[in-house]
Amino acid sequence: MTSDIRRTRTGPQGGPPLLAPVIAYSVLMVTAVALLSRVPQPGAPAAAVLGYDQAHQTVMRVAGCFAFAASLPLAIWTATAYRRLRTLGVTAPGAVIGLSGGLLAATSLALSGLLTWTSGQLGDANTPAVARALTDLGFAVGSAGFVVPLGLLAAGIAVPALILRLTARPLAWAGLVIAAARLLATLTLLTPALDATLPAGRFAGLAWLIAVSVALPRNRHGVAAMAGRTQVTA
Repeated sequence: MTSDIRRTRTGPQGGPPLLAPVIAYSVLMVTAVALLSRVPQPGAPAAAVLGYDQAHQTVMRVAGCFAFAASLPLAIWTATAYRRLRTLGVTAPGAVIGLSGGLLAATSLALSGLLTWTSGQLGDANTPAVARALTDLGFAVGSAGFVVPLGLLAAGIAVPALILRLTARPLAWAGLVIAAARLLATLTLLTPALDATLPAGRFAGLAWLIAVSVALPRNRHGVAAMAGRTQVTA
């Protein structure tokens, strides 16, 4: 009885602010990507990959640590956004799809960071084949394996936001475009011709997550205010 009364008084809880975890994720992820900007790409000679890893062990370890750390605020943001959508009345599968995509992306990012950290441990006893296998696996997990699930996250938020007018319509449509580009990145596993979708999906999507963190209302009163502004503008 006491808990029921407490829930009635407090009302639905939309969770903490979205901006703090997305900023933490942004700083950590961008730092990791910057540190890895010169890592040999898939297809590079195995000996060159091993030589790079051995010559940049500290960079690889730090970058792996930052990438792993970035997965934590991304998971927090995803869970908070899911709870926010539920508070705003989203009962369709979109919220769960977004939650699934965000958690898959966070898992891939964590695994990518751990693989990068492992590459920074390679010594003289390791073979070039091992170094190249770790690099290729880390690239697959951190590129398509990370960007594509983020497309599900963007779609799971953008569709309810568009239908229920939770955010401005241009922001919701931008999320759908970004989601499509991220899902298209699946084909980068088959052809490098679409590699441009990876940074586009990663960094344009990052800007979109920050914008959504600011724009998404915390409760139904915010939705009503958004609808009123839309009517006045129209």
